[in-house]
Amino acid sequence: MVKEAFVKTILNKHKRRDVWFLDDYSLNPYQLCDFNCIYCYTRGSKYGENIRQRLVAKINAPTLLAKEMLKRAKRKEYGFIIISSATEPWMHIEEKYELTRKCLSVIAKFRFPVHCLTKSTLIQRDLDLLKEVDENAILPQDLSKLKHGVLITFSLSTIDDRIAKMFEPNAPKPKERLETLQKVKEDGFYAGVAYIPVLPFISDSDEQLEEMIKIAKEYQADYVFVGALTLYGIGKELYYKIIEKCFPELSLKYKQFFKTFNQPRKDYQLKLERKAREFCEKYRIRYRILG
Repeated sequence: MVKEAFVKTILNKHKRRDVWFLDDYSLNPYQLCDFNCIYCYTRGSKYGENIRQRLVAKINAPTLLAKEMLKRAKRKEYGFIIISSATEPWMHIEEKYELTRKCLSVIAKFRFPVHCLTKSTLIQRDLDLLKEVDENAILPQDLSKLKHGVLITFSLSTIDDRIAKMFEPNAPKPKERLETLQKVKEDGFYAGVAYIPVLPFISDSDEQLEEMIKIAKEYQADYVFVGALTLYGIGKELYYKIIEKCFPELSLKYKQFFKTFNQPRKDYQLKLERKAREFCEKYRIRYRILG
């Protein structure tokens, strides 16, 4: 069931630009997500257990966005808008509501650059609008060297379809996402892969990381991100249930791994990044958007 809601604000201005995704703004046309990924950080909220059953379509998002962007454009406060930071902008209900497409039309009118973060193949429907944004967007002066008004990043936690089905039950298969990446690259977009989060003891070994980065290169990705798993609130309990059911031999390891904090130790994260950089260098692919 989808609740239709009128919201008071839609464009969120960050205090500082995100160093990984380069966004100054975030835009979420929907609340929660029907892809129902077990590890999603939104499960740390009060809606954590039922994110698919509590979907909200912000039906006035395009109208509200136009008003907010008019003010920003007049002040020349151009910056990348990430779609989306807290939901999937091209989830299944987007086929009916088309809120993301309508918001892209507004963004194109006001010539702001956009970073699309997605697991969906439906983004192909909107390549016409994204092409318009890409060609006409006004970049922030300090990012002018990018020379791209659109960034498209496909999110994966594994390239194994079987494992992905366990943790991302309603999302397209990894291979389908990679094929969509290849399609947007063939259409001339600057695009890459975010392996965020990699799954401890499941998709984070050196051999797996190398294969994931090699695969990204084969599908023509311009860049790669790699990031660790974080577990919040009820999300941790739901994730542990999957581990106990499908990987019982890892149950104790996980409880020790996340015993004190919501994310792995700093040394684990540093090693993950170091290995990712090494493999990116080996396969001649950029690590992060700006390297």
